[in-house]
Amino acid sequence: MTQDDAVARQAEAHALAHGLATAHKDIRIVNGRVHDPINNIDGELRDVCIRDGRIVAEVGPDARRVDAHGMVILPGGVDMHSHIAGPKVNMARRMMLEDHRHDAHPRRAHMRSGTGGAVPSTFATGYRYAMLGYTTVLDAAVPPLGARQALQELHDTPIVDKGYFILMGNNQLLFKLIKEGRRAEIRDTVAWWLNATKGYTTKLVNPGGVEMWKRGNRNITGMDEEVDGFGVTSRQIIQALAEAVNGLGLPHPIHLHCNNLGISGNYTTTLDSMRSLTGQRAHLAHIQFHSYGGKAGGRPTSRAREIAEYVNEHPEISADVGQVMFGQAVTMTADAPVSYMLHKITGNTWINSDVEQESGCGIMPFVYQDKNYVHALQWGIGLELFLLSKDPWRMVLSTDHPNGGSFMSYPRLIRLLMDREFRNEQIRAVNQAAMKRTQLLDNLEREYTLQEITIITRAGPAKLLGLKDKGHLGVGADADITIYEMKDDKEAMFSSPRYVIKDGEVIIEDGEFRRDLGAEIQGRVLHVAPDYDPEIERVIRPFFDEFYSMQYENYSVGDQYLRKHQVVACHG
Repeated sequence: MTQDDAVARQAEAHALAHGLATAHKDIRIVNGRVHDPINNIDGELRDVCIRDGRIVAEVGPDARRVDAHGMVILPGGVDMHSHIAGPKVNMARRMMLEDHRHDAHPRRAHMRSGTGGAVPSTFATGYRYAMLGYTTVLDAAVPPLGARQALQELHDTPIVDKGYFILMGNNQLLFKLIKEGRRAEIRDTVAWWLNATKGYTTKLVNPGGVEMWKRGNRNITGMDEEVDGFGVTSRQIIQALAEAVNGLGLPHPIHLHCNNLGISGNYTTTLDSMRSLTGQRAHLAHIQFHSYGGKAGGRPTSRAREIAEYVNEHPEISADVGQVMFGQAVTMTADAPVSYMLHKITGNTWINSDVEQESGCGIMPFVYQDKNYVHALQWGIGLELFLLSKDPWRMVLSTDHPNGGSFMSYPRLIRLLMDREFRNEQIRAVNQAAMKRTQLLDNLEREYTLQEITIITRAGPAKLLGLKDKGHLGVGADADITIYEMKDDKEAMFSSPRYVIKDGEVIIEDGEFRRDLGAEIQGRVLHVAPDYDPEIERVIRPFFDEFYSMQYENYSVGDQYLRKHQVVACHG
């Protein structure tokens, strides 16, 4: 290699690392079976062609050929509900020192150092998602005041495209506007906050309940109970914000974490929450944690069938499962009452943080044990929801990482769904009293097909997020592609893709990161920028002046904090 060649190679690597590259090599993937549910392609032998970071109809004879014989070609994975950045994640990282110490990610010539475990560091998070074939990840809960920090962390999370949902379910200014019925101002306030924080959509966590708990350790008990001092109810909060978000035409509707998470009997609250939406689009987060029968304070039972049936019958409702996986986890949630409850039950160390007028957060390390009745029941309820769902486009895969388990457990979860014999073997090995409270012993013999797995891990989440260029392999789509070697052992198959292509660049080849460029590619930050009436600032500014410790002028995240990013269009 000449000196000029070396300089050119170095310049190319620098451009790729900073998201500046504009020229991509043409690629033709041949001899593989394509799974592309959005375009109704189910295991067909097809070529996939790439140019300039996009899927195209055809490339020339000089294009690089990738031989996918004996392999399947899928869109890059899309995780629509995870926790990978922001104040809560950093607190959790500080609590998990031993976990990090046992799972170091050493620095290499082409990769940064980091730590793994239940809450990996920024660099390790990007690498490990990519190593599973995932190319897009959304963080599900960032307080507005934490947005600047979360954005900086996401810029340090390589390869994957990413974004975050902004917490608004316990926002005191919105409570005031909701109480006074100022619907147009609610919509403009939500739009202003999303612009100010570079957020993707609105997240509601235990709406009203967190603020109630902060005022005296008493959670909301019913959807129509007023929040002390504010004169609003959970039902009013959910209805008002669903109306505002859908009125703005955001690509993803409200992302709702219902009241009474983890409480026996909470399935009635979940059903009541869904009914209160009266036809409005909404997505329910980690619905497994909201599908429990029994009486509060007693042993939970499964009510997965009732929840699954409601979702099946209401196409405006979607959900991610929040599957529990046995082993180390970390509960990190804006639902501080839940963390407090777990702390009282287990005695484990916990942290709680109040984010001014906006949210709360509780964090606690946790281990799910297969012989524990409650843990095994939670595991079983998640599987029931998957197996009872009639529409995989609206019941998609998540573990609520790291709350129900690490995203690194996704391959095992996929095997549980695809391999009936393996699943039944695991069912027989866990707490049997819990299994008798589910329907897993009653001939739930369904096995997910590879096409259905492609839906719940790729096409479905992309569609629910309104990401029209992701989750499929049609002409014009982002060239985010994963190629897996077909194996009988689906856990092994999905643990190690043969190829991962991000924005038209081969990141992983023959199961390994490419040393010349792969691990340093920076993904985009995805966010929205809905229109709003600038007069709304006359409502917002006085609230800041009276209650916030930060001045209004310093609150918004400026465009200078954005590097490689993409504004996802609203359709209102």
